[in-house]
Amino acid sequence: MTALPPNLIVVRDPSDWPLDVSDTRVVGAKDYLTDPAYVDLPRTRVFNLCRAYRYQKAGYYVSLLAEARGHKPTPSVATIQELKSPAVIRVASGELEDLIQKSLAPIQSDEFTLSVYFGRNVAKRHDELAAALFRQFSAPLLRAEFERNPKSSRWTMTGISLIGYVEVPVEHRPFLFEVTREYFACRHRTTRKRADTRFDLAILCDADAEDSPSDERALKKFQKAGEAVGFDVDFIEPDDFARLGEFEALFLRETTSVNHRTYRFAEKAKAQGLVVIDDPDSILKCSNKVFLAEMLLRNKVPHPKTMIVHRGNEERVLDTLGLPCILKQPDSAFSQGVKKADTREQLDALVDDWLERSDLIVAQEFVPTEFDWRIGVLDRQPLYACRYFMATRHWQIVKRDAASKQKTFGRAETVPIEHAPTRVVKAALKAANLIGEGLYGVDLKQIGDKVYVIEVNDNPNIDAGVEDAVLKDELYLRVMRVLMQRVEQRRRNRSFA
Repeated sequence: MTALPPNLIVVRDPSDWPLDVSDTRVVGAKDYLTDPAYVDLPRTRVFNLCRAYRYQKAGYYVSLLAEARGHKPTPSVATIQELKSPAVIRVASGELEDLIQKSLAPIQSDEFTLSVYFGRNVAKRHDELAAALFRQFSAPLLRAEFERNPKSSRWTMTGISLIGYVEVPVEHRPFLFEVTREYFACRHRTTRKRADTRFDLAILCDADAEDSPSDERALKKFQKAGEAVGFDVDFIEPDDFARLGEFEALFLRETTSVNHRTYRFAEKAKAQGLVVIDDPDSILKCSNKVFLAEMLLRNKVPHPKTMIVHRGNEERVLDTLGLPCILKQPDSAFSQGVKKADTREQLDALVDDWLERSDLIVAQEFVPTEFDWRIGVLDRQPLYACRYFMATRHWQIVKRDAASKQKTFGRAETVPIEHAPTRVVKAALKAANLIGEGLYGVDLKQIGDKVYVIEVNDNPNIDAGVEDAVLKDELYLRVMRVLMQRVEQRRRNRSFA
């Protein structure tokens, strides 16, 4: 057999698909599943247009074996399974609520079926909704069902399913062929890989985010380092959820939270077999200050005196911690959701307000220092050491003006790991290693010989000229080498399975 193109379109019978598209080959499902020639193909995308995707049917096995062979199937097995879940459909309908109402407003009936062909619809007014569904559920051919509530006139998506090419109405097929050509022509222009790359890495970032863990210069350095170790690096954004199946690894460079798309990205990437930094388990643990407080206490990690506050013990905060003291919302980040109470009145007001939002909050004794230590930890080893100084006339490293929404930062000073106090580094490693083996930033305070762990952050800041001031480009290379080692190990494990 001659060398195969990078894209395979798999259908029940090749004679059903008359379209010849550049950089693709049309393959019958039986041939793909049984012919050894399709087993060891490097860097291959499989576009699964089979008729039946139910468990143990040909369409299901095409995507399943594609993943086992290291190919990139669209749809993935995870997408096939997701589309069976009413809960997933409800969530997707809620997330696309405004777009659904806008797109379907002119429809007069109470039911509507939307066909999605490579993210397009035959009616141009529905293209935006079709594209959003394609991003949410990456599959070449989809059919979405909608119903309108007669009382509220609001539309709801009641189901979405995969369809095979043979289910596309004959009158729609010329349009399908047109958008298929456009899709592959665009893909050919934008995703041609360098010959010396072995794997694909996605870096998730959001150009519009107010607080980003890496600035633009740092992101470019990560890209350069990734390419140096053998990745083809692609920056993806929040709308690229459905593209995860294209990659072997995902690196998060967007501020994470459990109730946020970053957690969904990490969770789906892990489910699809990608190497993820940081993984969903790390996000779950680091995002919640209640968990961290309990973890540090249980494992005898030195930390400031801390209370888990609830309705029932809030009156004991003052006697236990004194004033001033620090209050933390469970999901606080970037110094937000962290307040200092200087008086009994402030304490009572904050506790009462925050317990309305969460059943548990964290209260901690105030430990004033000139600066906080931040020890970066990667793969259970120290990566960098920084001193973050408090903002001028403020008790935190970031001072936020509520009226102007401006932020003032204290200066940062990076030192070689070997110059950081040994007890600080040891405490940081002990705390981070309780979380996992990802990339963490451990915040600590030191007063004399005493060291206190404040918290462990997943997805810590790495900005050009700050955290990389000592290691320079080597810092980025170390992160990328860890990702590459894990991808290679995962590939070896699959080969031996």
